[in-house]
Amino acid sequence: MTIPQDIKKQKILIIVGPTASGKTTLSIEIAKRFNGEVISADSRQVYRGLDIGTGKVTTREMQGIPHHLLDVASPKRVFTADDFVTRAHRTIADITARGKLPIIAGGTGFYIDALVGRITLPDVPPDPALRKKLADKSAAQLFALLQQKDPARATTMDTPSERNNKLRLIRALEIASANRKVAQVRLVQLHKSDLCSTYDVLWIGINPSLKVLEQNITVRLSQRLKAGMVAEARALHAAGLSYKRMQELGLEYRSLARYLQGKISHTEMEAELNRDIRRYAKKQLAYWKRNADIHWITPAQSKSVFSHIHKWDNAKSK
Repeated sequence: MTIPQDIKKQKILIIVGPTASGKTTLSIEIAKRFNGEVISADSRQVYRGLDIGTGKVTTREMQGIPHHLLDVASPKRVFTADDFVTRAHRTIADITARGKLPIIAGGTGFYIDALVGRITLPDVPPDPALRKKLADKSAAQLFALLQQKDPARATTMDTPSERNNKLRLIRALEIASANRKVAQVRLVQLHKSDLCSTYDVLWIGINPSLKVLEQNITVRLSQRLKAGMVAEARALHAAGLSYKRMQELGLEYRSLARYLQGKISHTEMEAELNRDIRRYAKKQLAYWKRNADIHWITPAQSKSVFSHIHKWDNAKSK
């Protein structure tokens, strides 16, 4: 399917980059200047109560700019990429109808690529029998099985949190087993002519130096710990969030669950988080570097990107 050249596409601006690179700050500055609203594309900030641990933007930090797709799901249930795409399309339409610019900002590449059509999400119904069969397997066993059944999908699960997420692993295996051949999740780069997206996308990527990024991660982690990240996790558990589910949420909450259960010390938890978050940031960058459409800037160049956006914003969309 191709889109007729005379049909205008809806403009959306996408800001990507590794954690702690300044995506939130830049998205708010752009929204203020270009009459925009921000749509969060973060796979954990969609959950209510996961505030300090995920570094969720506060009301004060929003500076009056509306933010969407934050706190839209219970952490006790799984919010899928399909859920995100459905809600994001609806939100984009609403923002556009009010004459504003939709700005998608976040580090969950799978969500964003699914939204704009760079990844195809297969329509596979749940398989209760298979889920029951896989339920007793460990995350390591499930990941090894996925590597056999769908190597392409396994390569996208490149962080400890994803490889320890049994629900996501079981779903991937469910999709892979739906047909005799490998699941139809296409994770290759697609030519622009192949995309059926109705969006005119401007991609902006923030790429700080490794030294700056690692400093940001360390400082940010320290700030969140002082702000009560441990107390937040303890309250979540008291409210009914199991340690098992907390670990499935990954990164900060995985380590917090281990600490609250007495499996690691506070010092070990902090060191573990520093290491895992840095690894995650590098994986995020590696993921986005495959997208040749991204206009990369350093944090110091964030102001200069306004002219680039202005030119795109005023161009005729087709």
